[in-house]
Amino acid sequence: MNHSDVVIIAVRPLDHAEALAGLRIDGDRVVISLIAGVGIDGLRRTLGTDAPLVRAIPLPTVRERRSVTVIHPSHPVADALFGRLGEALPVADEADFSVFSALTGTLTTHYRYLATLTAWASRQGIPEDADRYVRSLFEGVGRSLGDSTRSLDQLARDHETPNGSNERLRTTWFDAANSEALSRALDALLAHLG
Repeated sequence: MNHSDVVIIAVRPLDHAEALAGLRIDGDRVVISLIAGVGIDGLRRTLGTDAPLVRAIPLPTVRERRSVTVIHPSHPVADALFGRLGEALPVADEADFSVFSALTGTLTTHYRYLATLTAWASRQGIPEDADRYVRSLFEGVGRSLGDSTRSLDQLARDHETPNGSNERLRTTWFDAANSEALSRALDALLAHLG
């Protein structure tokens, strides 16, 4: 680390104080923290450094150089690093950064949703083909997200036939109560992260 200009810290939030105890970082380094829920002020106290501190949320697609990585605050070193790994999305306010962090917490829920669909289809008697079909179905949907000319609401409408199967499931399962429950869960996660 003595020869590094950039120090990236990626430890679990609950273990960060113990993991970073005794770590000394000179003020001429740039520290990029990937620790969820640990703000800049708290990290600065833990590290006892006056080095520039930047928080970042690199997504799994960073390995494919396609990640939109939210960072706070903007710093030329972090902007350039994450720009090479896809795109840097600097936000000026740490509270805004926490909102993005909460959104990131929905990734595994999406995968669990898909696994639930596959499990349901398997119980209907198609265990070998269900996984392949669900993956194909949602890979196609994922590609449509690249069309930034249409809002997410518009994409939903464009994939829905009035009174059709998609509309029926959306209005009977993902109704206002379900949507509100998701919002409450995100609010609680945001409070935890902020």
